[in-house]
Amino acid sequence: MDATLKKDLINLLKSVEGHVRGIQRMVDEDVYCMDILKQIKAVQQALERVSALTLENHLNTCVTTAIRSEDEVEKDRVFNEIMDVFKATGKL
Repeated sequence: MDATLKKDLINLLKSVEGHVRGIQRMVDEDVYCMDILKQIKAVQQALERVSALTLENHLNTCVTTAIRSEDEVEKDRVFNEIMDVFKATGKL
């Protein structure tokens, strides 16, 4: 993984971590439900960004290398791995 991307992902994940702690405090302090839900949505969107950046990196590196390879078993493995992720997330 490229150092810049890695730094960006770490920063996003630290932000998510901080937001989750904030949500915990909000629940503990009986904050209005809609305000909590808005913060949960912000965390979900940030995690989707982490996921998208990670997938993009994977496609541009590991998958590209496997596709260009002569190793049919590796090509199938990488293809099935991606399909499994999409199936698990309900994106197919």
